[in-house]
Amino acid sequence: MTHTDAADALPDPDFHPEFYADTTIKRFVAWLVDTVLITLITLLAIPLTAFIGLFFLAGLYLLVGLVYRTVSLTRWSATPGMRLMAVELRQLNGARFDLGMALLHTGAYMVMMTIFVLQAISIILMMTGSRGQGLHDHLLGTAALNQAAVRR
Repeated sequence: MTHTDAADALPDPDFHPEFYADTTIKRFVAWLVDTVLITLITLLAIPLTAFIGLFFLAGLYLLVGLVYRTVSLTRWSATPGMRLMAVELRQLNGARFDLGMALLHTGAYMVMMTIFVLQAISIILMMTGSRGQGLHDHLLGTAALNQAAVRR
């Protein structure tokens, strides 16, 4: 018996806690790394727009973040910050992200980040849930797993 729910291919945190150990803290550090990288890419893009990007800086930042997250989640099922922290996202069936799921996850993440109450709920869920899932993870049926545990 594998100790996973029949309708749920994600590892059971009661029987396989190594998959979820410290993922909330790792996701926070990954978020910091990704925020710095997105900011740097945005700043590097400004001269490429003949400095017109300064007038649309918030929009440019959102666009860079959307592309950054979607491309990296599609390619690795993790952002560069998550890869640095050895965490990757998985779907409910255990599969890595495809383009559709990467777009959905990125969109849900961006909505959560723009509405404080939703972000607060997401943080509380991450800190109290056995899988460390944020609100957008619960809605999409995704979870962050430790890469070392996944590769065993």
